[in-house]
Amino acid sequence: MAGCECEDRTKGGDMTGNVMIRVENLRRYFYSTPPLLNRLIEGKRRQTIRAVDGIDFEIKTGRCLSLVGESGCGKSTVARLVVGLYKPTTGRIEFGGNRPDSPAALGESGQSPQRLQMIFQDPYASLNPRWRVSDIVAEPIRHENRRKGCMEIGQRVGELLNLVGLSPGDGRKYPHEFSGGQRQRVSIARALAGDPDFLVCDEPTSALDVSVQAQILNLMKRLQQRYRLTYLFISHDLAVVYYISDDVGVMYLGRLCELADTKTLFARPKHPYTRFLLDAIPDLDMSGRERLPVGGEVPSPINPPTGCSFHPRCPHADIRCKTEVPRLNEHGGTRVACHAVEEGRLPDSKD
Repeated sequence: MAGCECEDRTKGGDMTGNVMIRVENLRRYFYSTPPLLNRLIEGKRRQTIRAVDGIDFEIKTGRCLSLVGESGCGKSTVARLVVGLYKPTTGRIEFGGNRPDSPAALGESGQSPQRLQMIFQDPYASLNPRWRVSDIVAEPIRHENRRKGCMEIGQRVGELLNLVGLSPGDGRKYPHEFSGGQRQRVSIARALAGDPDFLVCDEPTSALDVSVQAQILNLMKRLQQRYRLTYLFISHDLAVVYYISDDVGVMYLGRLCELADTKTLFARPKHPYTRFLLDAIPDLDMSGRERLPVGGEVPSPINPPTGCSFHPRCPHADIRCKTEVPRLNEHGGTRVACHAVEEGRLPDSKD
């Protein structure tokens, strides 16, 4: 891209073997304090909400890891922890091979903000309605203070708008003059303005029509290939996850229950919860295979079940599942946290 400081990284060497981000034993608890009268009269105490309850994963350079799960499982909290909007209760996040106490570590005041950007879920709420699009996209450039001249900034903004499928003239407009898909393109242009290596995408297509979703996903895949971007992608849409992801992590009640590459996880899921999620996808081939619906309700993160948090809804649960928390261990190329898988009590999944 001529005149662009964000170099075309496809011309460089292959860096896909390097770890971009490593998360270890990450936890984030929120605390809910009842009103004074409830505390005095009813004796209610402060409650702990275990939004993220000890997860581990890593993402290699140039790859996309998607986190999926039902609403309230902690996906978006993980995204906000990674970008530093929340501070972890415990655990650590290493970025680009740096130690957590180094200046480039995530969540530290000395981190390099241009290396990490976020695309938010709602394109109607994530853009300042009082600013023109040119000012919205130019803000990260001015923040970095790398291009002081108005002409240089304007040229760079025009390049970014072209890159995401808009025209430089669109920079004179306000966000309300765009459709939802166009606003999300503006959000992507703003994220790219900082020349990032790593993008955290918090359900960036969930508020869009299906046809517009496809356009945005295709744009993100092209950008990833051109600039070797690394993605942490948050979604509840399994079709979107299958299309965009290299690896998939399945979350349930603040924990990872399965982690594998996309093809392996969709072809041969191991954890009962993953199988239930995939069984919810319509069977267009009409194969007639047996499907097991997910029964019960998601437990409250304020009072999670003992042992495996999925055991109240799992047809394969036994005494061990109710008392002992499973660890995320390697089983046939998949990391899965399930006693039934570990003990061989589950039949192999079918393609």
